[in-house]
Amino acid sequence: MNLARIKFIAQLIIALCKVQSVCFEKLAVAFETDAQSRSNLRRIQRFMADYMLDCDLIARMIFKLLPHDPPYVLTMDITNWKFGQTNINILVIAITYDGLAFPLIYRLMPKRGNSSTAERIELIDRYIHLFGKETIAELLADREFVGEDWIAYLNRESIAYHLRIRNNFLVFDPRKQKNMKASWLFHALQIGDSKYLKKIYYINNQLCYLSGSKVKNREGKMELQIIISFNKPETAIEEYKKRWQIETAFRALKSSGFNIKDTHLTDIKRIEKLLAIVLIAFLWAYLIGIFLHLKIKPIRMLKHGNRAKSLFKYGLEYIAAALLNPYKKQKIKIELFLSCTKINHCKFQLSLSGFSERYLLIYFFL
Repeated sequence: MNLARIKFIAQLIIALCKVQSVCFEKLAVAFETDAQSRSNLRRIQRFMADYMLDCDLIARMIFKLLPHDPPYVLTMDITNWKFGQTNINILVIAITYDGLAFPLIYRLMPKRGNSSTAERIELIDRYIHLFGKETIAELLADREFVGEDWIAYLNRESIAYHLRIRNNFLVFDPRKQKNMKASWLFHALQIGDSKYLKKIYYINNQLCYLSGSKVKNREGKMELQIIISFNKPETAIEEYKKRWQIETAFRALKSSGFNIKDTHLTDIKRIEKLLAIVLIAFLWAYLIGIFLHLKIKPIRMLKHGNRAKSLFKYGLEYIAAALLNPYKKQKIKIELFLSCTKINHCKFQLSLSGFSERYLLIYFFL
């Protein structure tokens, strides 16, 4: 990756934060160059069509810049959209943190429906290859991420997990040699109650612990949540709540941030490259949002206890204002939040000219 290519990627990230859309025509207009927007558009199109971007390098970069240390709580989920007749599904592993998850590695699947066990295992194995099993505290996932081979893999690899199952799943009690529906074990729970079972059971022919809680869903209806776990069932209910952070991340990538559904791309490799660039911008906004909230001005809290805006949105708005108003004095140097000057394995440093004496520092890790 030469300097010209890194400059282009930096320009693309800056443009993303300005226009908050992946539409190529909008991005081309926002490039900080002397070239006409038509030339910028052709550069973007050529990059997406021809350049072989190693997404593992991007994942390593994001991992190095995370605001907290491992081991991490991972969450796995699928986000999808449809362009014309093309279904675009993305299987994602993200790292949870303070109400939002950092998407880290992903796999694009040009199909409808759920992921296969082989696809999930491939993604977990890729994470372990890049970052090591010791960086995994536990894995969270929803009801579609179950199955005998999948649970067997997690048990065999001693990867701690809290996975939700459907209420009609059959549970086998090895002590009574009896099958029963999972919901029967928690039928006495009242709204707001939860409990965990100290004894181990078989689910899909695999040993695991169970816990359950009865809550109100978004529609206000009663809902029973049943979680299976590798260990520590007493923490399962509270830990599983962190899974929703990936939904917030998907919302940031789609509707409240970079509007990734605006893309007209249907080629899997091109979407993969575009998403890698978006994830750098996503991390940049989140890191700045965290710093602003902790060090400059806290986000206002609403009556129901939630923040008036997310840390991600807080940071993205600040970046956009700084980029669009270069003569306004800023309280922080936004470019330094994508810097890793304290890390020894830096490969590249980029200084953008014509950017009001600000730099964007991007490092790729080998």
